[in-house]
Amino acid sequence: MNTSTKSFPLPLLALALAAFGIGTAEFVIMGLLPEVAADLRVSIPSAGLLVTGYALGVAIGAPILAIVTSAMPRKLALMGLMGLFILGNVLSALAPGYDWLLAARVVAAFCHGAFFGIGAVVAASLVPANKQAQAIALMFTGLTLANVLGVPAGTALGQAAGWRAAFWAVSAIGVLAFAAVAAFVPAKLPMPKTRLMHEFAVLRQPQVWIALGMTVLGFGGVFTVFTYIAPILEQVTRVSPHAVTGILLLFGAGLTVGNTLGGKLADWKLMPALMGILGGLALVLVAFSWTSRMALPAMITVFVWGVFAFATVPPLQMRVVAKAVQAPNLASTLNIGAFNLGNALGAWLGGVVITQGAPLTALPFAGAAVTLAGLGLTLWSALLDRRPAPMTAAVAKPLCESQ
Repeated sequence: MNTSTKSFPLPLLALALAAFGIGTAEFVIMGLLPEVAADLRVSIPSAGLLVTGYALGVAIGAPILAIVTSAMPRKLALMGLMGLFILGNVLSALAPGYDWLLAARVVAAFCHGAFFGIGAVVAASLVPANKQAQAIALMFTGLTLANVLGVPAGTALGQAAGWRAAFWAVSAIGVLAFAAVAAFVPAKLPMPKTRLMHEFAVLRQPQVWIALGMTVLGFGGVFTVFTYIAPILEQVTRVSPHAVTGILLLFGAGLTVGNTLGGKLADWKLMPALMGILGGLALVLVAFSWTSRMALPAMITVFVWGVFAFATVPPLQMRVVAKAVQAPNLASTLNIGAFNLGNALGAWLGGVVITQGAPLTALPFAGAAVTLAGLGLTLWSALLDRRPAPMTAAVAKPLCESQ
C-alpha cells in the first residue's frame, strides 16, 4: 500500500457514510409502516413483509454478490454495490404499488451484505494489523449513527412529507457515499487472487462455521429483547410513547460507544475480549429483567446494554475473517448475513416466549440464554485453536522410522 497513515480517515469515513445510508434504508421503513400501508392500501402485516423481504434480500444477495464481485478490484466492487443501492432506493421512492416496492426493497438489500463484507476487509487492509478491528469499528460507526440519527430523522421526514421522501433522502445519501468512495478509497488495494471454488472451499473448515454460529447466537440475544423494547418500556417501565424515543436514543448512543470500544478490545486480545463482552452482555440482559420496572434504572441499563451489544460487532467480524483467510470477502459477507439471521432468530424466539404466555420481563432471560450459547461456541472455538495442528505425512514418516 502506498496510502499514507494520514489518509486512512478519509477512505474509512467514505465507507462509514455508505454504512450510514445502508443502515438508514434498512430500518427507516419500520417507523413508516402505517403510512406505507395506508398509501398502498395493504394491511400492516403485509407492509411488515417489506422488512422481511429486505432481510431475505440480504441473506440471498450477500453470498451471490460476494462471488460475482470476487474478481473485481475492491474499489470498483464497492462503487458498483453503492450504485445498486441507489437504484433500489430510487425504485422504492417511485413505486406505484406494493409489489413494486417489495421488489425494490430486495434490490436495495442485495448490496447490503456484500458491501459490509467487502468494506470490512478493505477497512482492515488500510491500517496496520494492530489497528484492523478499530478500522472496521470506524466503518460500522456509520451503521450505529444510522440508528441514532438516520432512522429518527428519516421517520420524521416520511411522516411530514410522505414516506417516499424518506427514500429520496436515502437515495441522496447513497449518491454522496458513491462520490466519497470514488474520491477517497484507494484504487490499488490488496486483493488475494481466488477462484470461485476456492471461495466456497473455505466453508469446509469447521472453524468458519463455528465463527458464523458465534455471530448468530452472540448477537441474536440482543434482538430477542430489542424487538419488543417498546412494549417493555410502555407496559413494564410504564413510560410514555414519547419517552420511548428518548430511551432508544440512549441505546443508540450506547451502540456508538460500544462499537469503538469493541474495536479497541479486539485489537488488544480478540478472543478474550469477545468472551468478556458476551459474558457482560448476558449479565446486562438478566439485570434488565429487574431494572426495566423503574424508569431511571431502565434508562441506565439500556445505555449499558447498547454498549455491550455493539461491542460484539468488530471482534465477531474479525474472527470470521481470521478463520477464512483464503476467502475473506465471502466469509466477511456471510457474517453480515449471520448478523441478520441472529436478528431474525432473536425476534422469533421473543415472539415464541410471549405467545407461550410468559411476561415481558422473561424476554431478557431468553436473550441472555441465546447470548450464553454464543459464548459457549466462542469457548469451544478457542479450545480448538489450542489443539496442535495434525502432522503431515512428510513429518510423520521420519518420526515413525525413528521409533
